[in-house]
Amino acid sequence: MTDHTAAPTVAPTVAPHDQAQILAQAMPYIRKFHGKTLVIKYGGNAMTDPALQQAFAEDVVLLKLVGMNPVVVHGGGPQIETALKRLGKKGEFIQGMRVTDAETMEVVEWVLGGEVQQDIVGMINRAGGKAVGLTGRDGGLIRAKKLRLVDSQDPTKEHDVGQVGEIESIDPSILTCLQDDAFIPVVSPIGFGVNNESYNINADVVAAKLATVLQAEKLLMLTNIRGVLDKQGELLTELTPSRIDELCADGTISGGMIPKIAGALDAAKSGVNAVHIIDGRVPHAMLLEVLSEQAFGTMIRSR
Repeated sequence: MTDHTAAPTVAPTVAPHDQAQILAQAMPYIRKFHGKTLVIKYGGNAMTDPALQQAFAEDVVLLKLVGMNPVVVHGGGPQIETALKRLGKKGEFIQGMRVTDAETMEVVEWVLGGEVQQDIVGMINRAGGKAVGLTGRDGGLIRAKKLRLVDSQDPTKEHDVGQVGEIESIDPSILTCLQDDAFIPVVSPIGFGVNNESYNINADVVAAKLATVLQAEKLLMLTNIRGVLDKQGELLTELTPSRIDELCADGTISGGMIPKIAGALDAAKSGVNAVHIIDGRVPHAMLLEVLSEQAFGTMIRSR
């Protein structure tokens, strides 16, 4: 995924006075969020564009250096699709969930828990951080069971999506230990069941649940769009539960956006102070969201 030979992005020259002003403006936010946990769902273009990859890694390291505790949860849909095509398999989705038979689960494990995760760990380490890759098995982090996917139109009907998991519990102790020792956890969304079977879990769902369990200050979900858009393509800067229901009913929110929004809303209702869906195509979008007054994307409110 990562082009480790890519030349560093050259930042535009900023006058010393302007640099000082920028740092001074960031100070209240650094103070406010010092010691707080930020859960970051990493996906979209930010995972595949070399310049955005580097910007993301630098942002995560900077947030750690100024005293915050970032936890990264990553997806890897495009990389899984590429691997499946090599095997002559075509990905299938039902209501935004990848149908995961035993062979697909093997691919998911080696792509997410291997290739993609280790690329992200390497990027963050190269940027000066100390990242550690984890799956749900490590430290008993994510216990899961088979997802019962009820049909969105007919509640009496269920879809069998194979080894797709629903989170039963999260034990965050390994994450807090790593954070206390100045490490940056990078979590692959793979859980395990009572018989040691593996489960593919939607990364947005994992990020939202981790944010809830860790009582994170913010949940930041990077996407390939500006945020949640209405039928006319206009950005919706805030969403409430009732508005979300309306947008799901009329098809504005559909497909892969459904679990993303559902997870974000659950996190907001469960005590995460701020949940943002932001544009991962904007360089340093995370820093702009966390360390400035500039609002990006869509904020999910609990009511």
